Amino acid sequence: MAGGSSWTWRPVARDALLARAFHSCTELRGRFYVVGGLLAGGTREPSSDTVVFDPAGGQAVREVASGCPRRSHHDAAPVGGRWLCVVGGWDGARRLATVATLDTERGAWEAWTAAPGDCPPAGLSSHTCTPLSDRELRVAGREGGTRTQRRYGSIYTLRLDPGARTYCYKEEGCRTVSRSGHCAALLQTHGPQPGHQLLLFGGCNSAEPEVAGNWSHGKIKEESPGAPCLTEQLARLVSRGQGSQQGPRGLRHHSCSVVGPFAVLFGGETLTRARDTICNDLYIYDTRKPPSLWFHFPCADHGLKRMGHRTCLWNDQLYLVGGFGEDGRTASPQVCILDLFI
Repeated sequence: MAGGSSWTWRPVARDALLARAFHSCTELRGRFYVVGGLLAGGTREPSSDTVVFDPAGGQAVREVASGCPRRSHHDAAPVGGRWLCVVGGWDGARRLATVATLDTERGAWEAWTAAPGDCPPAGLSSHTCTPLSDRELRVAGREGGTRTQRRYGSIYTLRLDPGARTYCYKEEGCRTVSRSGHCAALLQTHGPQPGHQLLLFGGCNSAEPEVAGNWSHGKIKEESPGAPCLTEQLARLVSRGQGSQQGPRGLRHHSCSVVGPFAVLFGGETLTRARDTICNDLYIYDTRKPPSLWFHFPCADHGLKRMGHRTCLWNDQLYLVGGFGEDGRTASPQVCILDLFI
């Protein structure tokens, strides 16, 4: 059986337009918007196109809207059910903290401007951008270039005003260890004071997740898509495994999607090995009861190794889009769905 003994990524579509890594892939109105990225390993020049993938029909088309920003190592988030906001990233010459927005109703890119009082990062790449509400994002990760990196990472709240076409960064008082190529998961907390917690995984040598924000019940507007069947399958899968409080160590450029009470991580590049650094392991972080536990499901299929890829949840399925394969240079044109054999 391909993949792991109890899971695999099953190809459902293939299109050369989707072959890229270090792109963003965001679900909006039942479509996946794939923005920028690197088309081949070794290049420093990002793509300046947007590809729209229809998961229902399995078709990919290039978005004809002009003005798409040239970006890689950025992040993106949907806003107001209409706009796709691309935050930061590498443009081929420098790291940026600007916001470029695709109006999916008009099919046009807009360069939103910084509002008065904006306190932007020095520049962002391989960071994360997590929606907290319809107009508020939490940004964490690398700020500035490698030469200017500090021992810690700042955390920013990014407020968006679609009506005024403006954005405004505010630096938070809390900080994290310096991370890049990590992932972020907004998960519910349980117990006497339920709420939400934003956790950062990977992007540094540590195996410990780090808290980048806590909110009491009702303080943020979470709109994670429901996936009852996949959630039930993941619960049955972890019931067969042996949980550990120790997570993956030194992992970066992996993917992460929240599915109910689970964070599902896949692939990436490990900092703990000198050779064969690209991974094809599936990790599931289970928060249903304290302490939260990690479940590791390795894979024997080297064809599934990925880094700089994305996963996207839609219609009770987890999709895998793009990424460099085992050689770290060849981008995958496949779209796959996570299959669990329970």
